[in-house]
Amino acid sequence: MSHSVIRGFSRAGAMFLVVLGLASCGINDVPKQDEAVKAAWSEVENQYQRRSDLIPNLVETVRGYAHQEQSVLTAVTEARAKATQMTIPADITSNPQAFRQFEQNQAQLGGALGRLLAVSERYPDLKSNENFLALQSQLEGTENRIAVARRDYIDAVQQYNTTLRTIPGRWIAGIFYPDAKVKENFTISEQAQQTPQVKF
Repeated sequence: MSHSVIRGFSRAGAMFLVVLGLASCGINDVPKQDEAVKAAWSEVENQYQRRSDLIPNLVETVRGYAHQEQSVLTAVTEARAKATQMTIPADITSNPQAFRQFEQNQAQLGGALGRLLAVSERYPDLKSNENFLALQSQLEGTENRIAVARRDYIDAVQQYNTTLRTIPGRWIAGIFYPDAKVKENFTISEQAQQTPQVKF
């Protein structure tokens, strides 16, 4: 075998060992976990949007039976407008101010929805309305999906932030991914976010 062929095998073998070493040391953990955070955040946004989409029909249904509850209906409409009109920056998961604003808007909307559903207790005809019952059921299912999406996001962020703050992930991020930033996480409890359940 010629020396050039042997050198070629040696280089290929060395390159293979370097690639194997880099792969096993977690060089790809930062971008993989970053993508997991992005996917989890997208699901959080999707579920909050789903809840927001249910609100106009819910408000109209309640208005038909409880038009004297105008202050509650207005509060829900205004909270929804505030939540849906917020411009969500692309870097929201690493932007503390925007993330807190999003979280507070959603918490306010959840609280307003809770008050709206509590109003239904005073109106037996509304409580038995098929449209209202269907909307309430969809809203309850959405709140469950929101809770799951938030949990998945929290888990993804915890894993990503731990990688960025511990060795060797900290070193790897510093060398290969200098733009990697710690992600924001929810501070308002799930219980505060969830719409109170109304039992019929």
